[in-house]
Amino acid sequence: MHRYLIILLALLAILIAGCSALRVGYPQADVILGWRANTYFDLDADQRRDFSARMDRLLAWHRYEQLPEYSAFLTDAIGKAEPGLKHDDVAWFMEGFNSRYRTIVNRGAADAAEILATLTPSQIANLQKQFEKDNRKFVSDYDLGESADKRKRGRLKRIINQIEDWTGNLTKEQEQKVAALLDPIPLIEQLRHQDRMRRQHEFVALLKTRRALPDFQPRLQQWLLEWEHGRTAEYARLSDEIMERRIQFFIGVEKLLTREQRLHALARLQKFADDCMALSVRPPGRAAHEEAGTAILALF
Repeated sequence: MHRYLIILLALLAILIAGCSALRVGYPQADVILGWRANTYFDLDADQRRDFSARMDRLLAWHRYEQLPEYSAFLTDAIGKAEPGLKHDDVAWFMEGFNSRYRTIVNRGAADAAEILATLTPSQIANLQKQFEKDNRKFVSDYDLGESADKRKRGRLKRIINQIEDWTGNLTKEQEQKVAALLDPIPLIEQLRHQDRMRRQHEFVALLKTRRALPDFQPRLQQWLLEWEHGRTAEYARLSDEIMERRIQFFIGVEKLLTREQRLHALARLQKFADDCMALSVRPPGRAAHEEAGTAILALF
């Protein structure tokens, strides 16, 4: 995911979640993020205006400075994937997403802290109610409380859908082989649920220090960056084990694909790279306008 501060992270989710219409969705990021922030915090009119102004700056930076780098990253990923995935390739790709997450946090943490410092007790109560709603959905989505067999069937269905989103339809034989590859990976959703709630409690406790902004901002930034800190020993151990098993799973699935399915996946990745580059192009006249604005500011 480090998935709870919507102000900073929903933007990354737009990219990572695999939105098939990136060129359509990304320009609406300000609307999506504003809606999400309001859902969690029930912002008043002044807070919404402040959020919008700060988000506009963050989005402009992200669009024109980060998206070209994303395009290059995805292009490199295609080059690594074309001859067939190796362990180091998958690990490199995962770390690439983590690195870009950290970049967004480091850029936006100060603005996020200043907005969060204005929250009222009733807005924090609204946040807690939304967390409770999210947690109920998580329990439902992952069949927590059900038998291990049912949870495994649900996991397999989700994974098959995710694979087919990239490759096109799998054959029944391929689905059976994917199931065999997936089955040995331990179920970890119950521990994830417990850790999500721990992080939520930490965030609410952190918000209680929001008025002391000089201390709050670095603590918020640290909390966002060190999202693995504080895990139980069992969850930390299983997370490391499952990460390695998932890398092997991805490699195993890639070997099951036909040439056409692999080309389908690579073409989709290329489209993401192309969309990132196209979205990063400044509108005509914008660069000159910004240079003029910088020159004017330099006079003061």
